[in-house]
Amino acid sequence: MEAILAFGLLIGLILGGMWVQFAVAGAGLTYIWLLKGFGGWKALGLVSWGAANSFTLAAIPLFVLMAEILLGSGLSTRLYNGVAPFMRRLPGGLLHTNIAGSGIFAAISGGSAPTAAAMSTVALPELSARGYQRRLVAGSLAAGGTLGILIPPSITMIIYATFTETSIARLFAAGLVPGILLALCYMGFIMARVLINPSLAPKNETKASVGDLGRALLDIVPFLMLIVIVLGSIYGGIATPTEAGAVGTVGAILIAAIYRKLSLKLLKEALSRTASMSGNILFIVFTSMIFAYATALSGIGEDLVGMLENANVSRLAFLLIIMVVFAVLGCFMEGLGMIAIIVPVIFPALMAMDVDPIWFGVFVVILVELGQLTPPLGVILFVVASSSDEVKVEDVIMGTLPFFIIIVSFMLLLIAAPQIALFLPEYTY
Repeated sequence: MEAILAFGLLIGLILGGMWVQFAVAGAGLTYIWLLKGFGGWKALGLVSWGAANSFTLAAIPLFVLMAEILLGSGLSTRLYNGVAPFMRRLPGGLLHTNIAGSGIFAAISGGSAPTAAAMSTVALPELSARGYQRRLVAGSLAAGGTLGILIPPSITMIIYATFTETSIARLFAAGLVPGILLALCYMGFIMARVLINPSLAPKNETKASVGDLGRALLDIVPFLMLIVIVLGSIYGGIATPTEAGAVGTVGAILIAAIYRKLSLKLLKEALSRTASMSGNILFIVFTSMIFAYATALSGIGEDLVGMLENANVSRLAFLLIIMVVFAVLGCFMEGLGMIAIIVPVIFPALMAMDVDPIWFGVFVVILVELGQLTPPLGVILFVVASSSDEVKVEDVIMGTLPFFIIIVSFMLLLIAAPQIALFLPEYTY
């Protein structure tokens, strides 16, 4: 009953328009009071210290700063232009650049919103002027943007690792192959769609010269080197994710300096945006720790294990139920909040069902991707729509629907073939 009241209060506060952080904190404090009275609040100091004293969470502002420096310096345009010559002769042309460019930027940004913003600002005006169907352009940008939390480094994976005490390096490794495969699925769909209906995208017969490809490659190489250094140091056991984030930030500054985009104003603005974004993320983590402490006090996780055993619920059925729950909550709650609230509750049941926590981390991140594309709160929908005055949110939603189906299908494939995510972590330190 206490759990029902607490979760009901949480949903009610969010639907009422309260910020997620305060809604989670209010519901968590109420949950503790229902269980232990005001005396239960005495442990909040220890809970607060446990949430703040984390070397792992220090990686978040570093990855955010790295992305903000590259985004603020306008280097996303150079990256997009560097990828375009290699993609434009494929059926669908520059639509593939949206996906490939998003995948590369995702390996730098750590988040979906910066990835979607970086690519949309460059691509929407350009592709609309060239005669590409607006909805397909918007849908490809929204879908490509979601790769930001799946292709490592991923801030969402860091949050998941914090709540489940799993290896961030192994999580990052687990997300790489699914991220690449999902991007290829997007590109395959675009090719098939354009082959069926060529009017959706103009055909480009111009063949890029060796010189054009060479210049384009020079635009991409610095980004690829940064990705290799950051992820390679993590996978090879040379650096922790936090240390790799610091190295990546220095690398982003050097890239901005090489292209003569570095300035004191750029650094000030990047630091300001980083402080704001990181503060928002870490505040969610802090308040969610309170709610997680309440769920631990209640023993609801163990109760859930018993209920599932008594009901003889299969592993597949449980995972499908989780998919439905995340899909519903994604309509009005952001991804980090969903992970912070739901994962501590269901984690004991996952362990009882012998679900690999590394695999489930990838599974949850893809669920969050779905939430970011689900109206009315899907953040990526609004990021893409706000990048151009000519594109409405309705256009983005309709353009995203086929990619939404692709993501759901890919999740079912991941359930059937878990080694897609677990292959690479076996070789990670």
